[in-house]
Amino acid sequence: MTQPDAAEGARAYSLDRGSVFHSWSAQRSLSPLVIAGGEGSTVWDYDGNRYLDMSSQLVYTNLGHQHPAVIEAIKRQADRLVTVAPAHANLARGEAAERILARAGSIFSKVFFTNGGADANENAIRLARLSTGRDKVLSTYRSYHGNTGSAIAATGDWRRVPNEYARSHVHFFGPFLYRSEFWSDSVEQECERALHHLERVIQAEGPASIAAILLETVPGTAGVIVPPPGYLPGVRALADKYGIVLILDEVMAGFGRTGECFAFQGFDVVPDLITFAKGVNSGYVPAGGVVLSEAIASAFDDRVFPGGLTYSGHPLAMAAIVATIDAMEHEGVVEHARMLGDEFIGPGLAALQEQHRLIGEVRGLGVFWALDLVVDRETREPVSPTIVGRLKDELMQRGVLPFTADNRIHVVPPCTMSPADVARCLAMLDEAFTAVEAE
Repeated sequence: MTQPDAAEGARAYSLDRGSVFHSWSAQRSLSPLVIAGGEGSTVWDYDGNRYLDMSSQLVYTNLGHQHPAVIEAIKRQADRLVTVAPAHANLARGEAAERILARAGSIFSKVFFTNGGADANENAIRLARLSTGRDKVLSTYRSYHGNTGSAIAATGDWRRVPNEYARSHVHFFGPFLYRSEFWSDSVEQECERALHHLERVIQAEGPASIAAILLETVPGTAGVIVPPPGYLPGVRALADKYGIVLILDEVMAGFGRTGECFAFQGFDVVPDLITFAKGVNSGYVPAGGVVLSEAIASAFDDRVFPGGLTYSGHPLAMAAIVATIDAMEHEGVVEHARMLGDEFIGPGLAALQEQHRLIGEVRGLGVFWALDLVVDRETREPVSPTIVGRLKDELMQRGVLPFTADNRIHVVPPCTMSPADVARCLAMLDEAFTAVEAE
């Protein structure tokens, strides 16, 4: 454990502000928290202040910080072989692929490894285009798929707009009853109208021009928008009807986050391609990938796949994947995440909603939740960034590291967080809302 050392913390801060260019930020006003170490569900700074990590960093430390089995696996692999070109076979890579396929389902036969989620989506789009001979990719406005060429063009939120350099991307609205685009007044109506809207977009764009529909199984950064019953099977049916590849982006939702190994396994749907990253090895070494159905993989049996990455299947990342999946299996992590959602987080957040007028809606499952914050519950007008910033400050003063986006607080702790620590997070949320509402 890193010992408190204020001077070292000041040095880390100075080096960061002097030399590091941060993502998604205006640089001048930044004041980042300096994290010195972490263990389990807790991180700490150089002054000894400790924080419950309710963010899982960027929603990826599914096993928590410094899981000993994963750290040891990385060390063993470093002693054995620290790097190898992707053209060569490597035991760690083969074992990682085998474990992922064993959990994905019988229609899947191969894994293409990438360095993260964005290039996983990039290559899934490439696979869909090449295997269909079509070009267009359909994705929702409420989505985030990464910050590379096609991935950011497929993204629906504001970050797409200054980055639209890739071709043939079309957006549509997915179901979201709380802020419905379809004037729906029931879950069933929202599902039906969203599917009708999607089919009309397909027809208007020309089905023979569409290679893929790319969806986050549960949109994460857009607000943890759990799809209504029947929606994803309905999308699958439309993809089959028009010969379109269905890609499900599990970068954030996969590997225990929703209380399932893969989130789609809770929604009665099977995609053609799965993209993953983040939770597959708790982010300990950068890794991602695409899980290919046999039908798409076999299209390249005698045809060159024109894609590749220097560090595809890097041994250290692969060893971390193997150890993470094994730890999840041996420790019942996926089941634990489901239990936390069902018995503690879900009921606890619902109780907070009853007590605090700023909370317009609670939604989520497993360890994947969001609080939609509003000025008025009747109009559902979102709160200002100032309110969200105040809540974030109050939480950090109380020792909770939150994940905030737009008008929301996301409750996304590690899958391994204890019920006692969940209770502490909920208590601190209660205090933070009380303080801000009093203002």
